[in-house]
Amino acid sequence: MTMTPAEADKILIAHFAPWVLDLGLTVEAVGEDRAVLRLPWSERLAREGGGLSGQALMAAADTATVIAVSAARGGFVPMTTVQQSTSFQRAVSGADVLIEAVLTKLGRRMAFADITLSDAGSGALAARASTVYTILG
Repeated sequence: MTMTPAEADKILIAHFAPWVLDLGLTVEAVGEDRAVLRLPWSERLAREGGGLSGQALMAAADTATVIAVSAARGGFVPMTTVQQSTSFQRAVSGADVLIEAVLTKLGRRMAFADITLSDAGSGALAARASTVYTILG
């Protein structure tokens, strides 16, 4: 049974630090091996020049991976980031960002994901990330 976006939103509320919740992330969709989150545009998250900050985008990619792993496992389990690499390709200004995390491998103790971050208005790719997680529970 696939997790619903509402169930995934409850994972965000229950398991993430207040500063992550302040990003305003919402779960748009979940599947057996993926999650799509929305990072709403906010001037609070913009850097000089008006583009969303890289730190906010990286936190969103990291968070989307946790939701994708949780969806694949049928619920939240404790996990921790082992590695994250992000390549920024264009600035996003004045638009929400859609973050899609797709699991490329899910083992008993390790999970690997590729993440795309796109301008929700134009669909243009803003960044790509890859993550590796250790599953603790």
